[in-house]
Amino acid sequence: MTLGTSAQAVTAGGSVALTSDYVWRGTTQTQGDPAVQAGFTLSGDPGFYGSVWGSNVEFGPETHASSELDLTLGWAAVLSDAWSLDVNLLHYRYPSTTVDLNWTELNGRLTYADRYWLALGYSPEALGSDGDGVYTQLGARFLVGETLALEAAAGYYALDDVYDDSYWHAQASAVWKVKAPFELRLTAHATDPAAERMFGDELAGSRIEAAVQASF
Repeated sequence: MTLGTSAQAVTAGGSVALTSDYVWRGTTQTQGDPAVQAGFTLSGDPGFYGSVWGSNVEFGPETHASSELDLTLGWAAVLSDAWSLDVNLLHYRYPSTTVDLNWTELNGRLTYADRYWLALGYSPEALGSDGDGVYTQLGARFLVGETLALEAAAGYYALDDVYDDSYWHAQASAVWKVKAPFELRLTAHATDPAAERMFGDELAGSRIEAAVQASF
């Protein structure tokens, strides 16, 4: 949906999803339980955008955290026929918590041929702490026919300032375009043993996530 004149066009869009598990960077944010998620984005010329995205979460009982709200301001641009760039500032907010879990991260994502990407994230208050965190992800997406896409990504989260440790994770997904605007996604996640030491094997390790999602 586009609002305004062609010189000052603003595009609005959004998404909704129901997933069997909210998995973020290889670890569950809902103790393995389902999540309902929704987001809304406003984009304008020359590439600036703002978005809000929310999900239910379930952390330790002492936090009383039950919801997450992600607020993003960013800029995205096509650099050439093959390359595109997205840079944004993302604020993670947990409205219901009784302790301070909120934190902010600077992110960048470089994409080649609309198929391969390299993403970087940095925060001086990673995961709501007082320590630095640097996240790196390398991924690829391939179309199989008109209705199926396969994705794979590997990430490394450097959290030595927070946990005196860091971890790897990997994921592989199949995405089916069922009928516009609906898609089905099946994702296998895995982390290395370091993630299980840091977060516990009930939150890290291997898990399967299934979701139905729609974009508009």
